[in-house]
Amino acid sequence: MVEDAVFHDGQPVTSEDVAFSLEIVKENHPFGAYMFEVVDRVKTPDKHTVVIELDDPSPALMMALSPALMPILPKHVYGDGQPIRTHPANAKPIGCGPFKLAKFEPGEYFILERNPNYFRKGLPYLDRIIGRVVDDINAAIITMKQGKGHSLGYLADPHKIKILKKSKNLKLYSAGYEGIAATYFLEFNLRRDTFKDVRVRQAIAYAMDLDFITKKLHMGFTRKATGPIHSKTLFYTDQVKTYPLDLEKANQLLDEAGFPRKDDGMRFSATLEWFPDPALMKNVAEYLKPQLKKVGIDIQLKAPAGFLPWMMRVGNWKHDLTLNNYFMWGDPMIGVHRIFHSGNIRKQVWTNTSGYKNREVDKLLEAAAEEMDFEKRKALYAEFQKIISEDLPLYFTYEAPYHTAYHKDLRNVPIPSIWGAATPNDKIYWKNGRTPK
Repeated sequence: MVEDAVFHDGQPVTSEDVAFSLEIVKENHPFGAYMFEVVDRVKTPDKHTVVIELDDPSPALMMALSPALMPILPKHVYGDGQPIRTHPANAKPIGCGPFKLAKFEPGEYFILERNPNYFRKGLPYLDRIIGRVVDDINAAIITMKQGKGHSLGYLADPHKIKILKKSKNLKLYSAGYEGIAATYFLEFNLRRDTFKDVRVRQAIAYAMDLDFITKKLHMGFTRKATGPIHSKTLFYTDQVKTYPLDLEKANQLLDEAGFPRKDDGMRFSATLEWFPDPALMKNVAEYLKPQLKKVGIDIQLKAPAGFLPWMMRVGNWKHDLTLNNYFMWGDPMIGVHRIFHSGNIRKQVWTNTSGYKNREVDKLLEAAAEEMDFEKRKALYAEFQKIISEDLPLYFTYEAPYHTAYHKDLRNVPIPSIWGAATPNDKIYWKNGRTPK
């Protein structure tokens, strides 16, 4: 470990903090068990040495230890026995990074100030970062265009991206989100009799025009997805079954699956809800209603009242169909396994909420989670992608066009990171401000 690292309250960062943090993340993170299930014990032979002993090999371990997934928590603050989720220190966090919290007004703003004791000497360059909470994305766009806002990350709305690209005050970058690797999909609740037959799921895939979605609805900012692993990652393969628009094939499959058209021309009805993302999901949902009607499927749109109601319905398996996405978080073992492994069918969003069970897929994922040879691991994931593209518990539709907008006078952007806007920002500086030595 870095020996001169200290927390913002002046206490040293030690191996005990690392061991404590790993256990906290393992127990409380939504997919902490997947990241650290193989960890048998964490030893701390001295203050600056950490030894992690594993039951099995773990090729994704170093990625799981990234700050975006496992921040180092101060044991002297959080180790007092109080529940981590409701701990009073959550509102006054103490870290060891380049900026420390100076002020926090929930729902309004926060102020971070330069940490003079940061263990990377000479950094950060900025004196202060002010984070403003803006609920209305349109207001945020106006603020950025006026030059009053200097950084805005995770931009996904094609219309907003196009607007900001025209601003003379700003520069936009799409690089740096490879670790996020957001992939969008239509999820089938396989507990519903309607969707148990794979022919129904494939028919719906054939009835969807992904070219129309990506090129028209999303103005060319999204790209077609082919499966569960993002195309910008090392384990991607395009050698999978795809579903070009074919209404005749869709109708044929629905007939074969035992869903003939009724007198009104419809075969069956299903509700469709979506993650409350108006930029990339609402218009897709609205497109699917008339599009699937062409093959006799009556789609009833259920607009989300907000994130929490949508989360409760999908997390409790109350949905028929839902539009959603997930992040890969740098490695399929971290971000993808949780969606497909039958051992992770839980009442919680971003788990296996479709109810998909395939023992062959489970074995492939389990083998890939331990395989240290890259080429062998890649082959396992290639076979996994092939099976999923045919089984279609989820139909993968498009990949997100995340961008970050920066003021034109900021330097050292885009930041060389795979985590997009979720970076330390320690090397950013103003054109006429503090510069690297």
